Amino acid sequence: MGWKRGSFLGVLMVAVGAAFWGTDGVLRVPLLKYMSPTAIVFSEHLFLAAYSVPAVALGWRAFRGFRALHWLALFTIGWGGSALATLMFTEAFALGNPTAAILLQKTQPLFAITLSSLLLRERLGWRYWGCFVVAMAGAYLISFSDLSPFGKLGSGALLSSLFALGAAFLWGSSTVMGRFVLRDLPFHTLTGARLLSALPLLGVIVLWQGRMGGVGEGIAAHPLRVALLALIPGLIALLLYYRGLTSTRASYATLAELAFPATAVVLNWVVLGVGVTPNQIAGFLLLWASVFVLGRLSARSPEPETPSPVVQDSAPARCR
Repeated sequence: MGWKRGSFLGVLMVAVGAAFWGTDGVLRVPLLKYMSPTAIVFSEHLFLAAYSVPAVALGWRAFRGFRALHWLALFTIGWGGSALATLMFTEAFALGNPTAAILLQKTQPLFAITLSSLLLRERLGWRYWGCFVVAMAGAYLISFSDLSPFGKLGSGALLSSLFALGAAFLWGSSTVMGRFVLRDLPFHTLTGARLLSALPLLGVIVLWQGRMGGVGEGIAAHPLRVALLALIPGLIALLLYYRGLTSTRASYATLAELAFPATAVVLNWVVLGVGVTPNQIAGFLLLWASVFVLGRLSARSPEPETPSPVVQDSAPARCR
């Protein structure tokens, strides 16, 4: 069976890419002892320039047909999803309230679903909403394992929560904008453009904060950890994610992205010695069951024909 739009394999690839994002905490949190959040995010993007520069250079012809909406979507993905969202989420963990950050990150599907419905005109049937409820319940159980997460939120959680909520909004927006740009850009070129466009903005932020020295010191002291952070939850996860997103509805993809807490729970158990409760195992099963059902629904559903989130365009889609 060949690759086709709305394929079951597409949803699974999005889920696997998102599962790789679950390695982020294990690699990123230890670096916070030696580097600022801005220095960490800039360092990983700087490392990935080895991929992003050639990827954009080799795929430059695909940009010639870009209109203003394409560039707006691309910079939303690069500046918002790659630079600012990653920085906000790193800051949320640095402020010491991971429970609030994880809880508010689960609002990402709500942002993406709303945007995909408004901009991509994706129709959401009752079966989708059933999967949505199951996936959210599973992700909730994996993240908290009980029914009282708000009891863990102290008065110092406000800024951390705002950062996490902002990251969720930007990532949700990037899911929708990525689905739009993938109509005209190969997934490997989009990955490079996302990473490369974020680099100048992050460089300005690092210079403004006076943290450029910390970037060099952090990379020199922990080159392997920075490299793994850039490659596993960064490049490899993005390539799998965008390859899957090429043939997956944005509304389905954003639920498949909820696979990342499952990886985080397993890694916390194996690496950090944090046990898994029966509720978390139940959440894991609910989450992956919903991903499986979404894949089947995606394979049966026709792709929306609107090639632009704002205006109709009769030009044929390229680089499928």
